[in-house]
Amino acid sequence: MKDWINSELNNLARSITALSEQAETIAAIAAACTQALRAGNKIMFCGNGGSAADSQHLAAEFVGRYKLERPAMNSVALTVDTSILTAIGNDYGYNDVFRRQVEGIGRKGDILVGLSTSGNSTNIIQAFEQARSMGITTVAFTGRSGGKMKEIADICLPVTADVTNHIQELHITSGHLICELVEKNIHTK
Repeated sequence: MKDWINSELNNLARSITALSEQAETIAAIAAACTQALRAGNKIMFCGNGGSAADSQHLAAEFVGRYKLERPAMNSVALTVDTSILTAIGNDYGYNDVFRRQVEGIGRKGDILVGLSTSGNSTNIIQAFEQARSMGITTVAFTGRSGGKMKEIADICLPVTADVTNHIQELHITSGHLICELVEKNIHTK
């Protein structure tokens, strides 16, 4: 068992080290988020399953704090309102649960971050299409292949892993780097 644990940790460590290949993309996402927040816009997050939890986690880092004691930053996870999610899912279908929210609360200049390990989540793709029509910048966090989201996102971060749990671990690692960069960009001189 110890050998298996060590093997898994070594695989994850290699993936995290390889994430440095995406440093420019991570910096570009942080710059886009910084620009949006400075202009009075917001960052919206969406995802399914574990990626929904990561969406909530990252939105909380912006609204609460990551490392710096500073004012709240405008961010929301589109994964948390059960009344909205179930009403849209029931009345329109699950593929519309994020698109309708973007249509309702999104504004030109906002950022929509979609997290999907496959890059093929239909409900996120539809939200991206809605966002694009409204002048909202789309950011995709995906697995290595990028899926369909890579083709339609303004910025795509295809992390250096193929297995779901490692993809999610790299998404949260990348998200934390972005949170710290945005905090420093906005709240340090």
